[in-house]
Amino acid sequence: MLLGANGSGKSTLLKLLAGVLQPQAGMIEIARPVGFVFQNPDHQLVMPTVGADVAFGLVDENLSDQDVLMRVREALTAVNLLDLQRRPIYALSGGQKQRIAIAGAIARHCQLLILDEPTALLDPDTQIELVEQVQQLVRARGITALWVTHRLDELDYCDGVLWLKDGQIVAQGEPQSLKARFLSDSA
Repeated sequence: MLLGANGSGKSTLLKLLAGVLQPQAGMIEIARPVGFVFQNPDHQLVMPTVGADVAFGLVDENLSDQDVLMRVREALTAVNLLDLQRRPIYALSGGQKQRIAIAGAIARHCQLLILDEPTALLDPDTQIELVEQVQQLVRARGITALWVTHRLDELDYCDGVLWLKDGQIVAQGEPQSLKARFLSDSA
């Protein structure tokens, strides 16, 4: 997980890693495709139904219709939303929309999943449910996830933490020790 105060450079770093922004100097090399889940899923869900939205990211892969359907089913099953495949996007909850955005990355077989504060607009119960589900998905599929958060309780679900300040990594390491350090520095 990636922590830092507002303006520390977290979102900029994620956009650079995802290829949304280009670096002003130097190079960033990341194996593609990269899955990027926005803070507000309404900014990235573009198709009218769940299944169509998950399939949308597969357009450039020149897959057969059968392969597209198989990947959509696989991805929706992975986020426990297969039964919503034909549901209109507008009829979903915020947590369901975030899981659909994640399913889009899974369908594309992304090995890196970048999540920009995906729990920010969710209620507390749905926040932890989403964090737990992403943790299970990345472990089961061997995916790397980089998750931006302001919620220290979400650190209980990660393997490592980067702490950003003024565009620089000021600390990194084990979640519980950095959580304790962050709490003591905030006091």
